[in-house]
Amino acid sequence: MNAPLPTEPNADEGRIIKLAVLAVGGQGGGVLADWITDVAERSGYLAQSTSVAGVAQRTGATIYYVEMCRDLGRQPVFALSPSPGDVDILIAAELMEAGRAIMRGFVTADRTTLIASSHRIAAVSEKIEPGDGRAPSAKVLATAENAAKRFIAFDMENIAAENGSMISASLLGALAGSSALPFARENYEKTILASDRGVKASLAAFAGGYERAGGANKQPGEPEPFAATQPPPLTPPLKGEGDSPAAASSGGLARLNPAGPRPLIEGWQKLQARVNSYPEPVREMAWRGLQKVVDYQDLAYGAEYLNRLDQAVGLERAGRGHALSIAAAKHLANAMCYDDMIRVADLKTRSTRDRRVRREVGVAEGSVLQVTEYFHPRVEEFCGTLPAGLGRYIESRPKLAAFIDRRINRGRRIRTDGVAGFSALWLIGGLRRWRRKLLRHQVERAHLERWYRLALDHAASDYALAVEILNCRRLIKGYSDTHVRAQSKFDRVLSGLPLLAGRPDAADWLRRLREAALKDEKGDMLDGALKTVASLDAGVPTLH
Repeated sequence: MNAPLPTEPNADEGRIIKLAVLAVGGQGGGVLADWITDVAERSGYLAQSTSVAGVAQRTGATIYYVEMCRDLGRQPVFALSPSPGDVDILIAAELMEAGRAIMRGFVTADRTTLIASSHRIAAVSEKIEPGDGRAPSAKVLATAENAAKRFIAFDMENIAAENGSMISASLLGALAGSSALPFARENYEKTILASDRGVKASLAAFAGGYERAGGANKQPGEPEPFAATQPPPLTPPLKGEGDSPAAASSGGLARLNPAGPRPLIEGWQKLQARVNSYPEPVREMAWRGLQKVVDYQDLAYGAEYLNRLDQAVGLERAGRGHALSIAAAKHLANAMCYDDMIRVADLKTRSTRDRRVRREVGVAEGSVLQVTEYFHPRVEEFCGTLPAGLGRYIESRPKLAAFIDRRINRGRRIRTDGVAGFSALWLIGGLRRWRRKLLRHQVERAHLERWYRLALDHAASDYALAVEILNCRRLIKGYSDTHVRAQSKFDRVLSGLPLLAGRPDAADWLRRLREAALKDEKGDMLDGALKTVASLDAGVPTLH
């Protein structure tokens, strides 16, 4: 796959090489720009680095711009920012930033070497979509392949994470491995050594990026060696965000080590054997669902999940492709792992979250990280964490509920880097061992049972409709007010079910109702779709 490397940057001794780096907050774009400038100066070049700040973290990239040329004894005139059609090398620390660079005209087919990490960070515009708002990565990859003179892309974030470093180090390795700049590898490594911070990890990530990019030199049109994402094996140890298998004995199993308590290992192996007994198309989704619910609660909760899933598997018939069981495996797990105060507190006090935040923010080893969590509880969340009887008692007395709500319904900022704040959340997270007795769990369980029974009851008469009823669970997500709005949409979509009874296209219409609810936050599209469903028998033309 190796091909002759481009020589245009070196063709003219006095030519200015123009390089842009696009990185979002926490990716070390400034560090990368400083490294590139230092490498250039070590190699006998004059260099200048500037930056143009983006909007905010995760909503817009900062553009770091470096211009360099050989030191020929005269002072060059460097520009302060990149111009469309005038960039030799563009480095994008995330795939969609590469797409934005192409849209802005920074990438040209006759000139630009485009180096991009193929991993994704969802933009705010993608996150706010009620449904799946992710932009298709394949289109960006295809466009980049055509737009750039050379295109090198692989998961540089994963390489950095595997080596305990930041993506800036693997991006620098990709730049060096691409040979787009006429600098020796040792000058890159000397620059990292001179930084004197996390040197060992940075050098390892640099080497990983260098080797991958070195194998990605290719002729235009040759297939790009993107890293493939393989599904997990069906029999690994349980992975989660907990720290000790001992946690499982007190209400949850977040991590299972083969050297852990024998009862936990044996219990997990029994659940694992049940998953392996399912038809092959169902196993992967069932495995993922089992991991999720056991991490959420405990082994008994995992057995409860599989008991429910058995009901769907038992209704399968030949030639149906196991669509019902796969949908049940996915949406049952999500329904059983609803977000509550206990779940939020548990996730925010896990050691893996602290490590992830430190890695994303770029905190130097030995530095103090201050973390402030924001909470805005309502009386509904308060009652949900109480024993069912007491919670219902408060909710059934509006004056008492309003009295409590006036005292707790306000924003709170809790410092979890201190003992008091961390302990408060840790204690709330520890309530999960009693979750089954709390009001929120009983409400969620009753709702789950109604939805699941409704789907299974339709399986014999209309298999496709049963699958779509299960898929409607996609509508329910979030926490607090977000969850209330989502559940309202769910109820409204299923309110159209009696109007569709007996129709051969009932499944298709229910899917349309769900998609209308997902696409429109206000619900206007869903209102229109429901009116159309109500008028079907009156001969009103169907939607297309």
